[in-house]
Amino acid sequence: MKGMEAIVENVMIDRWARFFSAPPNRVNRPHETDAELVESAAFPRHFLAVTIDTIAEEISQGIYQDPFTAGWVSIAASLSDLAAVGADPLGLVVAVTLNPASGEEFNAKVAQGMEQACRAAGTAILGGDTNLSDRVELTGCAMGLVPKDRVLKRFGCSAGDTVYVSGPVGMGNALGLVRLADLPDKLFPEELYRPASRLAQGRLLRDFATCCMDSSDGLLATIDQLARINSLGFSIDCDWDGLLAPAVSQLCQATGTPGWSVAAGPHGEFELVATVPHAKDAAFLAAGRAQGMSFIRLGMVEDKPGLVLKLPSGKVVVVDAAPFRNLLFTVGADMKRYMREFLALGAGMGLE
Repeated sequence: MKGMEAIVENVMIDRWARFFSAPPNRVNRPHETDAELVESAAFPRHFLAVTIDTIAEEISQGIYQDPFTAGWVSIAASLSDLAAVGADPLGLVVAVTLNPASGEEFNAKVAQGMEQACRAAGTAILGGDTNLSDRVELTGCAMGLVPKDRVLKRFGCSAGDTVYVSGPVGMGNALGLVRLADLPDKLFPEELYRPASRLAQGRLLRDFATCCMDSSDGLLATIDQLARINSLGFSIDCDWDGLLAPAVSQLCQATGTPGWSVAAGPHGEFELVATVPHAKDAAFLAAGRAQGMSFIRLGMVEDKPGLVLKLPSGKVVVVDAAPFRNLLFTVGADMKRYMREFLALGAGMGLE
């Protein structure tokens, strides 16, 4: 298994980073955390966590047809990055670029989606910027505070740690499948896709986890990135039926879609993937249950670098996730081609 340089997006980030001065008050390096961590005299016992995300392709490619969804996800995406470092949100600023031809009702639904996502997470929009263009783009910049002695980062796990995810997966990829395959909306209505911001789970994980990352790019990419950053292996032997959200399992059954593909696709749902030392498993799960949280066990961290999947059939497959993760850059904006080649890659690796 090659390292971080095998992933095109990692290389792109590194190329951009070389043009910028290293901030003296930033405590993380590129790739190490989901949100940037900043030292500030105003917060002597905390780091300021800052992150930004833009929703654009999902709108232009028709994956999000309801402006409420686009507004909701523009907030959830940034708050999820705060959750992945264990931060408590201070609030968000937003930038909205809207098409004048869309009309006031469209704009109002975007704003309502943003507001409802904030309310669900217990935070608020502090202000922002508005722009006009023929291309709708929505950007959320979230800020929060995390105790200096309990920061969650993407590295730090050890062989023998247990791998968990904060909830069922596949919702984002299910919506993508319905849109890109031109399936009937009733098979997976868009209103089902309202990804939660796992802020409470992040606060719990900062007391137990050795590394953490959110699944915004899909479960496979998240696990693969953690494996590469830590130079370790992740062996996934979970209960696949329990891993997929019920509505996702129903879609797979109705369309004959393999379950691995909706877990592995690139359009995630902002769950948290984390590793916990085996000795702390019982205390971690008990603390979660006490707060109404049900983490799903995915597998174990192994010494040998790589990614190994044990499929429902019992078949064990060693997966090179780089071709999956780099495929978006190969096909460009042709998402239907992406879907075809994604499934072909999986079949070629023995996934079923």
